[in-house]
Amino acid sequence: MTKTRRRTPGGMVSVRKAYEDLGAETYYREQGENYRNPHEPVLVSCLHDAVSKWELNLDHVLDLACGSGEVTLALQKNGANITGNDPFTFAAFEKRTGKPALRFTFRDIAGGALHGEKYTLIVCSFALHLAEASVLPVLCQQLAAISDTLVVLTPHKRPDLKTAWGWELQDEFLHERVRTRLYRRTFAAG
Repeated sequence: MTKTRRRTPGGMVSVRKAYEDLGAETYYREQGENYRNPHEPVLVSCLHDAVSKWELNLDHVLDLACGSGEVTLALQKNGANITGNDPFTFAAFEKRTGKPALRFTFRDIAGGALHGEKYTLIVCSFALHLAEASVLPVLCQQLAAISDTLVVLTPHKRPDLKTAWGWELQDEFLHERVRTRLYRRTFAAG
């Protein structure tokens, strides 16, 4: 019996349903080159509000799990200097933005792949909740070592970042079921 994938009103296969059918990693591995976030208009609106509300430093931004460049394109309008990273959607990102992308997995970053880098801001949209529970604490600690500010956009209450992992929630707002959270690093980087 073949599983039928739900389609969004625009005819796109539901990402959530694809996760259920294939698993997130397999979905992105198979669809990464053609990926587009169906919630892009909401993400753009949330990012606009976040930049205005929190006066974010956009001098050197890491677009973690960059998708096809939704965050990068939105923040570039505000003059941001951005580096994208995604091991699965890098081709879609590069095609759409014209910028090269890093290709590290969450596990790679947890292992120190970005050690020594410094960013004024890290933005992760619709992805951090997909990190394996065993990897998430170390991933968060590694991210805190390279930036003092993290913005997470998520369609869930997850992930629940712990202070012991290097991040403290400063503020949050909800827009069309998307949570936008501002975290600040809890320790001085060395």
